[in-house]
Amino acid sequence: MQQKKMTLKGLAQILGVHPSTVGRVMDPATRHMVGDEVVQRVLKEAARHGYRPNKLAAAMRTGQSKLVGVMLPDITNPVFPPIVLGIEDELRKHGYLVLMSNAGEDKDQQRFVVDQLLARQVDALILATATRDDPVITRCLEAGVAVVTVNRSEDGARVSSVVNDEAQGMRQSVDHLVALGHRRIVHLVGPQHLSTGHLRREGFLQALAAHGLADAPCLVDCPSYTREAGRAACDEALVRYPDATAILAGNDLVALGCYDSLRARGLRCPEDVSIIGHNDMPFVDAVHPALTTVRIGHHDMGVQAAQLILRSLADGTAGVLEVRLKPALVVRASTGACRA
Repeated sequence: MQQKKMTLKGLAQILGVHPSTVGRVMDPATRHMVGDEVVQRVLKEAARHGYRPNKLAAAMRTGQSKLVGVMLPDITNPVFPPIVLGIEDELRKHGYLVLMSNAGEDKDQQRFVVDQLLARQVDALILATATRDDPVITRCLEAGVAVVTVNRSEDGARVSSVVNDEAQGMRQSVDHLVALGHRRIVHLVGPQHLSTGHLRREGFLQALAAHGLADAPCLVDCPSYTREAGRAACDEALVRYPDATAILAGNDLVALGCYDSLRARGLRCPEDVSIIGHNDMPFVDAVHPALTTVRIGHHDMGVQAAQLILRSLADGTAGVLEVRLKPALVVRASTGACRA
């Protein structure tokens, strides 16, 4: 016969404490309110009896599920796992659990995912899927749920965000290439409906202007942040700008596509063409040549997004904030002096 499941009240009776004491101990966010000796007694007895808190009952009682939905556009992109890890590391300290979904880039699919997360009573949402004009954020605001965007932002700035300083990253990249003697620099422009693509393009043009090189900017559209799109864009760039000596890719995956394009033409990097990526995703230091790229603190980005969500949950009148992280150019072997 199956043993009856231990309840909070039953555990409290065994321990001779009030049920609220057991409840506080079993919630990491309130455990500090109970003395260490009692905490250890409760945890030991809970483990002995296999007691687990009824989260559904707690959510009905408090109106909080302690769940935060996280929506990603592409879980296979190495940029996003460190962001999610940062979010989880920070939320876990406060007793929250992440429900993560790979929602893709399709807005109808994203709306479906948001509705499903809301149906599961998440307390808040962190979106890595934001576009510059995003109907999904409108849906979230209409539902009255706390929302923060991470890595991307929308033009209207209706919700708080944690992003990279794209202009500074592009300025560091152009400064580096100009110092090496490069003057014909191509930018493979990321998707313009995303803040990352738009702001990196603007930052590139501003950096060229600062060096007096803005008369004839070399721009090639790259419709997605993929290796395949990067190769196709680099193929086009080498035809349109045969005198170019450096390529500033929209991100690291696009830069790897450039490697494929150069290799297919018998061109060398950096002897013939220098290449810079963006993100410093894992293992780009292990490719040949090791990729010069703009490092973004993605784990820290996730931590700060979680902190903004916690702030919003604690104080709904906190207002809209933008946290802009400082990037750093990591110089490796893919950039060198301009060829004669």
